[in-house]
Amino acid sequence: MYLILHMILTRLNISTARQEAFLLFLVFFLAATGCRGTDPNAVGGVMTVAGSTSVQPFAEKLAEEFMAEHPEYNINIQGGGSSAGVRAAQTGAAQIGMSSRNLKEKEKGLHERVIAYDGIAVIVHRDNPLEGLSKKEVAGIFAGDYANWKELGGSDGTIHFVAREEGSGTRGAFEKMVMEEREISLRALVQASNGAVREIIARDPGSIGYISLGLVDNRVKALSVDGARASRQDIMGGRYELVRPFLFLTQEEPEGTARTFIEFIMGPQGQELLSAEGLIPGE
Repeated sequence: MYLILHMILTRLNISTARQEAFLLFLVFFLAATGCRGTDPNAVGGVMTVAGSTSVQPFAEKLAEEFMAEHPEYNINIQGGGSSAGVRAAQTGAAQIGMSSRNLKEKEKGLHERVIAYDGIAVIVHRDNPLEGLSKKEVAGIFAGDYANWKELGGSDGTIHFVAREEGSGTRGAFEKMVMEEREISLRALVQASNGAVREIIARDPGSIGYISLGLVDNRVKALSVDGARASRQDIMGGRYELVRPFLFLTQEEPEGTARTFIEFIMGPQGQELLSAEGLIPGE
Protein backbone atom coordinates (compact mmCIF):
# COMPACT_ATOMS: atom_id res chain seq x y z
CA MET A 1 0.00 0.00 0.00
CA TYR A 2 2.80 2.44 0.90
CA LEU A 3 4.59 1.72 -2.37
CA ILE A 4 1.45 2.38 -4.41
CA LEU A 5 0.74 5.63 -2.54
CA HIS A 6 4.36 6.75 -2.95
CA MET A 7 4.19 6.16 -6.73
CA ILE A 8 0.91 8.07 -7.00
CA LEU A 9 2.25 11.03 -5.01
CA THR A 10 5.42 11.10 -7.13
CA ARG A 11 3.46 11.10 -10.38
CA LEU A 12 1.36 13.98 -9.04
CA ASN A 13 4.61 15.94 -8.51
CA ILE A 14 4.01 16.18 -4.77
CA SER A 15 7.19 17.36 -3.06
CA THR A 16 9.31 14.82 -1.16
CA ALA A 17 8.73 16.62 2.15
CA ARG A 18 4.95 16.50 1.68
CA GLN A 19 5.12 12.85 0.60
CA GLU A 20 6.98 11.97 3.78
CA ALA A 21 4.54 13.99 5.90
CA PHE A 22 1.57 12.21 4.35
CA LEU A 23 3.13 8.77 4.72
CA LEU A 24 4.06 9.53 8.32
CA PHE A 25 0.49 10.60 9.03
CA LEU A 26 -0.70 7.32 7.51
CA VAL A 27 1.71 5.34 9.68
CA PHE A 28 0.40 7.18 12.74
CA PHE A 29 -3.22 6.62 11.73
CA LEU A 30 -2.76 2.89 11.11
CA ALA A 31 -0.73 2.48 14.27
CA ALA A 32 -3.36 4.30 16.32
CA THR A 33 -6.30 2.39 14.88
CA GLY A 34 -4.49 -0.95 14.80
CA CYS A 35 -3.07 -0.68 18.32
CA ARG A 36 -6.11 0.76 20.09
CA GLY A 37 -6.51 -0.92 23.45
CA THR A 38 -3.03 -2.48 23.49
CA ASP A 39 0.19 -1.62 25.28
CA PRO A 40 3.31 -2.00 23.07
CA ASN A 41 5.38 -2.63 26.20
CA ALA A 42 3.08 -5.38 27.43
CA VAL A 43 3.64 -9.09 26.80
CA GLY A 44 1.87 -9.86 23.55
CA GLY A 45 -0.31 -7.43 21.62
CA VAL A 46 -0.02 -5.42 18.41
CA MET A 47 3.07 -3.48 17.37
CA THR A 48 3.82 -1.36 14.30
CA VAL A 49 7.24 -1.36 12.59
CA ALA A 50 7.54 1.22 9.81
CA GLY A 51 10.11 2.82 7.51
CA SER A 52 12.70 1.70 4.99
CA THR A 53 11.35 -0.20 1.99
CA SER A 54 14.78 -1.88 1.76
CA VAL A 55 14.46 -3.33 5.26
CA GLN A 56 10.72 -4.01 4.87
CA PRO A 57 10.82 -7.38 3.00
CA PHE A 58 13.33 -8.79 5.49
CA ALA A 59 11.36 -7.45 8.45
CA GLU A 60 8.23 -9.11 7.02
CA LYS A 61 10.00 -12.49 6.87
CA LEU A 62 11.27 -12.04 10.42
CA ALA A 63 7.83 -11.04 11.69
CA GLU A 64 6.21 -14.03 9.97
CA GLU A 65 8.71 -16.41 11.58
CA PHE A 66 8.36 -14.70 14.96
CA MET A 67 4.55 -14.77 14.97
CA ALA A 68 4.51 -18.43 13.92
CA GLU A 69 6.28 -19.23 17.18
CA HIS A 70 4.55 -16.54 19.24
CA PRO A 71 0.90 -16.28 18.12
CA GLU A 72 0.14 -13.92 21.02
CA TYR A 73 2.01 -11.17 19.13
CA ASN A 74 0.86 -9.26 16.05
CA ILE A 75 3.71 -7.42 14.30
CA ASN A 76 2.49 -4.98 11.64
CA ILE A 77 5.24 -4.10 9.09
CA GLN A 78 4.79 -0.94 6.99
CA GLY A 79 6.97 0.90 4.46
CA GLY A 80 7.26 4.61 3.80
CA GLY A 81 11.04 5.09 3.45
CA SER A 82 13.92 5.57 5.88
CA SER A 83 13.17 9.24 6.58
CA ALA A 84 9.56 8.36 7.42
CA GLY A 85 10.84 5.52 9.62
CA VAL A 86 13.05 7.92 11.58
CA ARG A 87 10.15 10.31 12.08
CA ALA A 88 7.81 7.48 13.06
CA ALA A 89 10.23 6.41 15.79
CA GLN A 90 10.77 10.00 16.95
CA THR A 91 7.06 10.74 17.25
CA GLY A 92 5.96 7.32 18.50
CA ALA A 93 3.76 6.77 15.43
CA ALA A 94 5.47 3.38 15.25
CA GLN A 95 7.06 1.46 18.11
CA ILE A 96 10.03 0.65 15.85
CA GLY A 97 11.29 2.68 12.90
CA MET A 98 13.38 1.12 10.13
CA SER A 99 16.26 2.87 8.35
CA SER A 100 18.66 1.62 5.68
CA ARG A 101 21.11 4.47 6.20
CA ASN A 102 23.04 5.97 9.08
CA LEU A 103 21.20 8.67 10.99
CA LYS A 104 21.91 12.29 10.19
CA GLU A 105 23.23 14.52 12.95
CA LYS A 106 19.82 16.15 13.45
CA GLU A 107 18.24 12.69 13.83
CA LYS A 108 20.51 11.53 16.63
CA GLY A 109 18.99 10.74 20.01
CA LEU A 110 17.07 7.63 19.03
CA HIS A 111 18.11 4.20 20.30
CA GLU A 112 19.75 2.41 17.35
CA ARG A 113 20.18 -1.32 16.80
CA VAL A 114 21.99 -2.65 13.73
CA ILE A 115 20.06 -5.81 12.85
CA ALA A 116 22.21 -6.51 9.75
CA TYR A 117 24.52 -5.00 7.17
CA ASP A 118 23.64 -4.85 3.49
CA GLY A 119 25.69 -4.29 0.39
CA ILE A 120 24.43 -1.90 -2.27
CA ALA A 121 24.79 -3.74 -5.57
CA VAL A 122 25.21 -1.87 -8.86
CA ILE A 123 23.18 -3.98 -11.26
CA VAL A 124 22.76 -4.28 -15.03
CA HIS A 125 20.80 -6.56 -17.35
CA ARG A 126 22.16 -10.09 -17.24
CA ASP A 127 23.10 -9.89 -20.95
CA ASN A 128 25.28 -6.82 -20.45
CA PRO A 129 28.88 -7.94 -21.28
CA LEU A 130 30.47 -5.66 -18.67
CA GLU A 131 31.63 -7.35 -15.47
CA GLY A 132 32.72 -4.32 -13.48
CA LEU A 133 33.19 -0.56 -13.26
CA SER A 134 35.17 1.81 -11.09
CA LYS A 135 33.32 3.84 -8.47
CA LYS A 136 34.23 6.96 -10.44
CA GLU A 137 32.65 5.50 -13.57
CA VAL A 138 29.46 4.57 -11.67
CA ALA A 139 29.24 8.12 -10.33
CA GLY A 140 29.79 9.45 -13.83
CA ILE A 141 26.94 7.36 -15.22
CA PHE A 142 24.47 8.64 -12.63
CA ALA A 143 25.72 12.21 -13.02
CA GLY A 144 24.95 11.97 -16.75
CA ASP A 145 28.55 12.02 -18.03
CA TYR A 146 28.13 8.95 -20.24
CA ALA A 147 25.49 8.40 -22.91
CA ASN A 148 26.58 5.12 -24.52
CA TRP A 149 27.87 1.85 -23.06
CA LYS A 150 30.73 1.74 -25.58
CA GLU A 151 32.28 4.73 -23.75
CA LEU A 152 32.83 2.33 -20.85
CA GLY A 153 34.00 -0.66 -22.88
CA GLY A 154 30.57 -2.16 -23.36
CA SER A 155 28.37 -2.78 -26.39
CA ASP A 156 26.97 0.07 -28.48
CA GLY A 157 23.73 1.18 -26.84
CA THR A 158 22.17 4.03 -24.88
CA ILE A 159 22.62 3.98 -21.11
CA HIS A 160 19.40 4.19 -19.09
CA PHE A 161 20.10 4.79 -15.39
CA VAL A 162 17.56 4.10 -12.68
CA ALA A 163 17.71 5.70 -9.21
CA ARG A 164 15.71 5.50 -5.99
CA GLU A 165 13.54 8.41 -4.83
CA GLU A 166 14.59 11.25 -2.53
CA GLY A 167 14.28 10.22 1.12
CA SER A 168 15.15 6.60 0.34
CA GLY A 169 17.85 5.13 2.56
CA THR A 170 19.29 3.28 -0.42
CA ARG A 171 19.60 6.52 -2.37
CA GLY A 172 21.05 8.36 0.61
CA ALA A 173 23.72 5.70 1.12
CA PHE A 174 24.49 5.56 -2.62
CA GLU A 175 24.85 9.34 -2.81
CA LYS A 176 27.21 9.38 0.17
CA MET A 177 29.37 6.40 -0.83
CA VAL A 178 29.39 6.72 -4.64
CA MET A 179 28.29 10.18 -5.74
CA GLU A 180 30.06 12.01 -2.89
CA GLU A 181 29.84 15.69 -3.92
CA ARG A 182 28.11 15.02 -7.26
CA GLU A 183 24.36 15.10 -7.93
CA ILE A 184 22.31 12.37 -9.57
CA SER A 185 21.15 13.70 -12.92
CA LEU A 186 17.52 14.69 -13.35
CA ARG A 187 17.52 12.36 -16.37
CA ALA A 188 17.47 9.37 -14.01
CA LEU A 189 14.35 7.24 -14.01
CA VAL A 190 13.24 7.37 -10.36
CA GLN A 191 11.58 4.40 -8.67
CA ALA A 192 10.03 3.98 -5.22
CA SER A 193 11.48 0.59 -4.27
CA ASN A 194 14.43 -1.72 -4.82
CA GLY A 195 12.07 -4.27 -6.33
CA ALA A 196 10.82 -1.77 -8.92
CA VAL A 197 14.42 -0.90 -9.88
CA ARG A 198 15.24 -4.59 -10.26
CA GLU A 199 12.23 -5.20 -12.50
CA ILE A 200 13.22 -2.39 -14.87
CA ILE A 201 16.84 -3.57 -15.06
CA ALA A 202 15.68 -7.15 -15.73
CA ARG A 203 13.61 -5.97 -18.73
CA ASP A 204 15.91 -3.31 -20.24
CA PRO A 205 19.30 -4.47 -21.63
CA GLY A 206 20.58 -0.87 -21.64
CA SER A 207 19.78 -0.07 -18.02
CA ILE A 208 21.79 0.22 -14.82
CA GLY A 209 20.64 0.78 -11.25
CA TYR A 210 21.47 0.07 -7.60
CA ILE A 211 19.61 -2.09 -5.10
CA SER A 212 20.02 -4.01 -1.88
CA LEU A 213 22.40 -6.93 -2.39
CA GLY A 214 19.90 -9.15 -0.61
CA LEU A 215 17.42 -8.59 -3.47
CA VAL A 216 19.78 -9.48 -6.35
CA ASP A 217 18.57 -12.55 -8.25
CA ASN A 218 19.40 -14.35 -11.50
CA ARG A 219 17.38 -11.88 -13.59
CA VAL A 220 20.05 -9.20 -13.16
CA LYS A 221 23.85 -9.02 -12.82
CA ALA A 222 25.73 -7.32 -10.02
CA LEU A 223 28.86 -5.56 -11.26
CA SER A 224 32.13 -5.51 -9.38
CA VAL A 225 33.13 -2.02 -8.20
CA ASP A 226 36.83 -1.09 -8.11
CA GLY A 227 37.63 -4.76 -8.64
CA ALA A 228 35.64 -6.02 -5.63
CA ARG A 229 32.58 -8.21 -6.05
CA ALA A 230 29.20 -7.42 -4.55
CA SER A 231 29.29 -10.60 -2.47
CA ARG A 232 29.10 -11.67 1.12
CA GLN A 233 32.72 -12.85 0.98
CA ASP A 234 34.11 -9.55 -0.30
CA ILE A 235 31.96 -7.51 2.10
CA MET A 236 33.08 -9.49 5.14
CA GLY A 237 36.67 -9.32 3.87
CA GLY A 238 36.46 -5.53 3.72
CA ARG A 239 37.06 -5.41 -0.04
CA TYR A 240 33.61 -4.29 -1.20
CA GLU A 241 32.99 -0.84 0.25
CA LEU A 242 29.36 -0.11 -0.67
CA VAL A 243 27.91 -1.32 2.63
CA ARG A 244 25.24 0.28 4.83
CA PRO A 245 23.49 -0.70 8.08
CA PHE A 246 19.91 -1.87 8.49
CA LEU A 247 18.71 -0.08 11.62
CA PHE A 248 15.82 -0.64 14.02
CA LEU A 249 15.06 2.61 15.85
CA THR A 250 13.16 3.22 19.08
CA GLN A 251 12.61 6.33 21.20
CA GLU A 252 14.39 4.73 24.15
CA GLU A 253 15.84 1.38 25.15
CA PRO A 254 13.22 -1.06 23.80
CA GLU A 255 10.94 -2.84 26.25
CA GLY A 256 8.07 -5.29 26.07
CA THR A 257 7.03 -6.37 22.58
CA ALA A 258 9.71 -4.30 20.87
CA ARG A 259 12.46 -5.81 23.01
CA THR A 260 11.19 -9.36 22.54
CA PHE A 261 11.04 -8.97 18.75
CA ILE A 262 14.50 -7.40 18.53
CA GLU A 263 15.97 -10.10 20.77
CA PHE A 264 14.50 -12.70 18.40
CA ILE A 265 16.07 -10.95 15.41
CA MET A 266 19.48 -10.67 17.06
CA GLY A 267 19.36 -14.30 18.21
CA PRO A 268 20.59 -17.30 16.18
CA GLN A 269 17.26 -17.91 14.43
CA GLY A 270 16.78 -14.32 13.28
CA GLN A 271 20.39 -13.83 12.19
CA GLU A 272 20.40 -17.14 10.31
CA LEU A 273 17.27 -16.05 8.45
CA LEU A 274 18.87 -12.71 7.49
CA SER A 275 22.08 -14.48 6.49
CA ALA A 276 20.12 -16.84 4.24
CA GLU A 277 18.63 -13.75 2.57
CA GLY A 278 22.11 -12.46 1.68
CA LEU A 279 22.62 -10.01 4.55
CA ILE A 280 25.60 -9.75 6.91
CA PRO A 281 25.10 -10.39 10.66
CA GLY A 282 24.30 -7.33 12.79
CA GLU A 283 25.67 -6.32 16.15
